[in-house]
Amino acid sequence: MSAVEGPPRVLTVAGSDSGGGAGVQADLKTMLALGVHGMSVVTAVTAQNSLGVQGAWELPVEAVRAQYRSVVDDIGVQAVKTGMLASAELVEAVAELIAATDAPAVIDPVGVSKHGDPLLAASALDSVRTKLLPAATVATPNLDEVAQLTGVRVESEAGMREAAAAVLAFGPRWVLIKGGHLPGDAVDLLTDGAAEHWLRAPRHDNRHTHGTGCTLASAIASHLAKGQSVPEAVTAAKEYVTGAVAAGFALGGGIGPVDHGWALTRGTPGA
Repeated sequence: MSAVEGPPRVLTVAGSDSGGGAGVQADLKTMLALGVHGMSVVTAVTAQNSLGVQGAWELPVEAVRAQYRSVVDDIGVQAVKTGMLASAELVEAVAELIAATDAPAVIDPVGVSKHGDPLLAASALDSVRTKLLPAATVATPNLDEVAQLTGVRVESEAGMREAAAAVLAFGPRWVLIKGGHLPGDAVDLLTDGAAEHWLRAPRHDNRHTHGTGCTLASAIASHLAKGQSVPEAVTAAKEYVTGAVAAGFALGGGIGPVDHGWALTRGTPGA
């Protein structure tokens, strides 16, 4: 590992979004905005725009493994974040790499896109449960992903505790259940099974929210890389994402992205 001092280093292991709103592109923008050095392992290439995903091609496992080793063995990492992993083979390879890396890991178990397009093969779900989630410092499923992984369907805030317990049973140290699909305020539950942190933010009337999940997970990883505790990192990340959603903008003919750079012109992001 290089001994050169510099900003904390964060590695995203995720798919490419050609439209720039989600995936690796959103991750790297978030990392830049939060003052860390972002690096990437591309797991899949998507043809994607504001209207949806028109195509997706996963990379070979050896290409993903080579990218990961290249970065970690030379540059080193202070946190790792995962997004779209596409197949059981990729999930298992990435889980193995993360388990052998001495850095916190934020696992965003991406199952479907904002537009409802599948981004994870059904055959990979068991690998996410048994291999990837046990390697997570923080897992960040939304309610659709909770249902995919556990069968628990959350209809109200009251169901979020059951959802958290079901995900924690697979082995992550912490889980952040994202309640953004519920009516009312945007409420999330962060818990390790003992401590509970309820995070609330006003819901912004803005449909341009593409990339929200990728952005939140990357923000958490960025703050963990700076040495914050999990509750501190998640709280700061939620604040950053809330501002990014409020500033989301139209792009193309469909759902536009959140604004990753919103805080750069309005003060210190997530300080």
